[in-house]
Amino acid sequence: MAQARAARRQRLIVLGAVLAFVVVVVVVAAVLLGGDDDSTAEDAATTTTTAPGDGSSTSSTDVPTTVSLPAAPTGATIEDDTPCPAEDGSEERVSTFAQAPPTCIEEGEALEAVIETSAGTVTATLDAEAAPTMVNNFVVLARYKYFDGLPFHRLMPDFVAQTGSSGTPDYGSGGPGYDMPDIEKPTDGYAPGDLAMARSDAVSGSQFFIVASENGATALTNEYPRFGKVTEGLELVAELAAKGDEASNGTPTELVTITSVTIRSAQD
Repeated sequence: MAQARAARRQRLIVLGAVLAFVVVVVVVAAVLLGGDDDSTAEDAATTTTTAPGDGSSTSSTDVPTTVSLPAAPTGATIEDDTPCPAEDGSEERVSTFAQAPPTCIEEGEALEAVIETSAGTVTATLDAEAAPTMVNNFVVLARYKYFDGLPFHRLMPDFVAQTGSSGTPDYGSGGPGYDMPDIEKPTDGYAPGDLAMARSDAVSGSQFFIVASENGATALTNEYPRFGKVTEGLELVAELAAKGDEASNGTPTELVTITSVTIRSAQD
């Protein structure tokens, strides 16, 4: 009997040791696997994990990292009627206007805009014959240096590069203090390189976009006043548009700002 009890005790000791070993292995495995899960959950809270367009899952390393846009630069306010600005670029920056500007360009005047950005230069002709109101507005804002220092706040790959908003932190709703009339819209669609005024319910007083591609052109309806056409730097426009996250409606993945916009005669 004593030998039997001793043998039972020995078997119980061995079984207990085996069970303890199994428990240790399970706990260690749970800790390791749990650490990976926690990391994944944390990453998912701060990054987008859906690839644009196809809804498939992707790792956080494949997702563009968006940037925070800085505050718009400060500027003066014109509280009464807007005087026509000097043509030589000598005006101080104005960021807020009480009303839309008067006519400051000649009828049908052949003008072009040289848009210097932190990523390169885009040159565009301005169509004062088809869109005199929009061109005049753009020229006045440019000569008051309104656009200087503003970021491209919406960059949609294979679609558009949009800028001209001074409204921080919500750049999508910013403007100079007035809207534009709902006129001078095309009837023949858009093409890569077209400059057009952005709009929501009303046409923006300052926000404009540049069409970056054929796909972007065909996706637009004829509701955005078209006022210019890129003649140099269209490849740069496509590159700018690619610096945005399509999944977040064009939030920039790289900060690109307008350095200056110079208006000159198209015959120079």
